[in-house]
Amino acid sequence: MYFRMPAQLPLLVLSAALCQPPAAMAAAAALADAAPQASAGRAAAAGVPAPQAVLGLMERVADWQLAHPSTYPDDDWTVAVGNTGFMALTGISGQDKYRAAMQAIGERTRWRLGPSKFHADDQAIGQMYAELYLQMRDPRMIAPMRAQFDEMLAEPRPGSMNWNAVDVLHRWSWCDTLFMAPPAWARLSAATGDARYLEFAIRQWWITSDYLYDKEEHLFYRDSRYFDMKEANGSKVFWGRGNGWVLGGLVRMLQYIPDNHPDRPRFVQQYREMAERVLGLQQADGLWRASLLDPKNYPNRESSGSGLYTYALAWGVNQGLLPRERFGPAVARAWQALSNNVQADGKLVHVQPLGIDPKNFPPDSTDVFGVGAFLLAGSEVYRMGLADGKAPRVASVSNGTGLRRLEESVELAGAAGDVAVMDAQTSRLLPAQAVEGGLLFQTDLAPGETRRFLLLPRASVPAAPPVAARAHARFVPERLDDFAWENDRVAFRTYGPAVLKDPRERLRSSGIDIWSKSTRKLVLDAWYKGGAYHVDTGEGLDYYHVGPSRGCGGLGIVEGRTLHTSSNFSSWKVVADGPLRAVFELHYDAWDAAGRKVAEVRRVSLDAGSHFSRVESRFTSPSPAPLSVGVGIARRTGDGHVLDGNKLLSYWEPAQGSNGSNACAVIVQNARATLADDSHFMLVAASRPQQPFVYYLGSAWSKGGDFADAKAWETHVSNEAARLAAPVKVSISG
Repeated sequence: MYFRMPAQLPLLVLSAALCQPPAAMAAAAALADAAPQASAGRAAAAGVPAPQAVLGLMERVADWQLAHPSTYPDDDWTVAVGNTGFMALTGISGQDKYRAAMQAIGERTRWRLGPSKFHADDQAIGQMYAELYLQMRDPRMIAPMRAQFDEMLAEPRPGSMNWNAVDVLHRWSWCDTLFMAPPAWARLSAATGDARYLEFAIRQWWITSDYLYDKEEHLFYRDSRYFDMKEANGSKVFWGRGNGWVLGGLVRMLQYIPDNHPDRPRFVQQYREMAERVLGLQQADGLWRASLLDPKNYPNRESSGSGLYTYALAWGVNQGLLPRERFGPAVARAWQALSNNVQADGKLVHVQPLGIDPKNFPPDSTDVFGVGAFLLAGSEVYRMGLADGKAPRVASVSNGTGLRRLEESVELAGAAGDVAVMDAQTSRLLPAQAVEGGLLFQTDLAPGETRRFLLLPRASVPAAPPVAARAHARFVPERLDDFAWENDRVAFRTYGPAVLKDPRERLRSSGIDIWSKSTRKLVLDAWYKGGAYHVDTGEGLDYYHVGPSRGCGGLGIVEGRTLHTSSNFSSWKVVADGPLRAVFELHYDAWDAAGRKVAEVRRVSLDAGSHFSRVESRFTSPSPAPLSVGVGIARRTGDGHVLDGNKLLSYWEPAQGSNGSNACAVIVQNARATLADDSHFMLVAASRPQQPFVYYLGSAWSKGGDFADAKAWETHVSNEAARLAAPVKVSISG
């Protein structure tokens, strides 16, 4: 692995620093190495250890690393590789300190990549940024990376892959780069829904592969300097850890290449070719050597390369890409050997250092990148242990549309609350919430993609990763009986009975008020407690005026062109308060609708990551005749932007000075008419008493960070309407 070294260092040390594999001058190589331990091979069981034992060992190693932090810069590739392992651990550990440590690194680096824009090593930390984003959806975590990758797309650096070429380090010209850079690009594509990043990674992968991959040996040369070199035994020179980087990089690409992508079969083929070759190169003690084809000349034990192979092979077994009966025992032997390299205090040893002769390094040496490889391996061995018992049920979620569905809520009807959900591609345990009749979790789906999820008995899973609440609803008696609800994108409120009696307000309104947010945090409790939410202190504010209007998505009964509206809600009930979905009911006493009494029970739900609340109203009336229901958006003075899409209405309000513009939209899938007057835009649809009337109301803020202008918001609203019209398909097998 390349890193910057003083020019006056001798060739031996510089070559080792570059992590070159053994060449004709073996001392100039920087290879991972591992000493034979036949006893370890004999001790390895046919199966992997219990998940609890694997997790406990992973946490012990991670704790040692946290207590002995790396001296490298936070954005160095060595730390970045360590981060990949810590992120794998966050997906299965019940302790939040590992994710907190990753967040702390991101805050220190200000979520920036390494100093050299085009150097693959300096992009490796982006994997952690993107994975944290996919867990927490904080746009700060990926904004600098996205800006830099956009610049790179706009100014590509073509050129020779030959190691002697000018600016060769700006290309993916050595095999290690395939672990460092492409997975960061693929993860950013998954985080943003922008396919350009994934396509760039795929295109550049195959340029590197075509140059460095030996199609006869099914192994990668480190770089062009090794094409014609030979080992002491006359074999070709293939670096152990270097090929570990590639095989691990294949895994980390396949995790994020959709199953229907035309290049996926090619990646799978290369992965299987390399896995088969690597299996035959495993030594008797379960480890791999620094020189894959001349292992006897590099007898030292070495943990980092072997950790990468263990990770990659275990992942393939878990995916069904590699037969368990052949590869499972190899993984078990490898994990046992790696476990033997962990001291009692959790220090992982026998990691070949940078800049050291691979034949002569201290046996107690360690490094953060070795810990990363170990933790990656542990995460997949952990999953293999979960499957050693009864095979889990599998939920398949299919997106039959051309839409990219980010943070799609998936409900598993009939699944009990004692089920844990694991993403089959990444082996991460997902946040889930028991809901009426089933289980709720969220995923991202590319156009036409099907993703699989393992449904595990919670009792069989040693720990549940902490889940941060991202949706919240509550009654607010301290603020005149408001009822408020929010998620990590938007916030709303409506008015209760106390405000009717307050001598300062006496507000009769069942309209919907918007709170404009620019943070992913939940803010309702803090804003109500502070009371100064009409001033933006960095999180947003309440400047939307609802008054007696419908605000953003309030409803009424339409008679001719007259809208008859209820008073404030009279009672409430919280059905669910997160972490992924907030659900509540509001009761509206009967009101006069042109001589007809109508009452309403309204159930509202809001999911994490969504700008839209789902509303299901049931009306009661003495007459069974259909009702005309109008769902309205308050109209403002000035030039706003209106989109009337028949089944949807979107209104980007005129800017209110420095506060910017609020936007509102309603989606009514059975709407039959659109009305507009000086006060409202409105969709009208029929509803029968006692039958559910369903619609969606959503909001955005021009300073919220998601939509900069009316066009961006309207595109989102149109896509949301299309998404609602074509729900994902869910099937459960096993």
